[in-house]
Amino acid sequence: MAAVAKPGWSKPSTILFASEIPANEKAFAFALAQAAEFGASLILFHAYDTLVVAASETSGVRYYDYAAAAHSEMLHFEPLAKRVRDAGVQCEIVVRPGLAADQILSFVREREIDRIVMGTHSPGPIGKLLVGSVAEAVLRTAKVPVCIVGPDVVDGGFRNFATRTILCAVSMQEASYLVAGFAAQLAVQHNARLILQHVIRPQERAEVLAGRTIDQIEAELLALVPPELQTNLAIQTIVVPGDPTEELLYQGRAQQADIIVLGAQGASAFAAVTRHGVVYKVLAHSHCPVITLSPAVLAACTANGEKHPSAEVYMAGVF
Repeated sequence: MAAVAKPGWSKPSTILFASEIPANEKAFAFALAQAAEFGASLILFHAYDTLVVAASETSGVRYYDYAAAAHSEMLHFEPLAKRVRDAGVQCEIVVRPGLAADQILSFVREREIDRIVMGTHSPGPIGKLLVGSVAEAVLRTAKVPVCIVGPDVVDGGFRNFATRTILCAVSMQEASYLVAGFAAQLAVQHNARLILQHVIRPQERAEVLAGRTIDQIEAELLALVPPELQTNLAIQTIVVPGDPTEELLYQGRAQQADIIVLGAQGASAFAAVTRHGVVYKVLAHSHCPVITLSPAVLAACTANGEKHPSAEVYMAGVF
């Protein structure tokens, strides 16, 4: 298969932590742990859209002080940078004026970034579906894996953020070769077990199972993992009928997954606006961080440029 994950995606040398003020502590702790594990440098990145207003000592004229604004924003991250350096990790603080999503994506294009880590939060039960416009834009557009630490993620500090189990949503679509291959590389790097899960929606069950059994489909899923990686991994395949969101979240808890890997293929406009797509619900309720590969990544890396459905038809692993 020509769909190949880049080595830096599973073994990053530079991680970008995109942060608000105040920083999301769970997301920061995860980003720092990942940087420490891989010996990667960590960039603390923040985009701001407010400017410090100052007054000239001589004229009294009020003006925008760009340098003071940047300095003020950077001061917020100095305590975090100290924690990073105290952990023996190389750190850089970058602040830029402008819209957060635009600045994050622009910076990733300028620098060799291997992974983006972001936090998201919710104001209440309804808000759990509101991933946020910044995270939405980044996870749908970034050319590198995006790790989202959602509001329900359990603090991994008590187990030193060890990654023992990776759950990956897959199907037999072309894009899933890339998704599964990336998850397999992650599993090798972390010496973790890999679970490939394919969820069949009830209305698709007759078509998908026509002439085949669940056991046969589970066996076929192994072909998604490159042969050279299969011998180095403990792989389990799970095929179940049901609701994709419920089954992914259930297996995430039941298998005590430390990371969930998803392919965030193009959602319909309605799903993007309402956050009713599977990817949004998983991000909102997952107990562990979720790493997504964007439609841009999937389109660039699939073997033949195959077009995948962009409506709300769900094929596991491609949303």
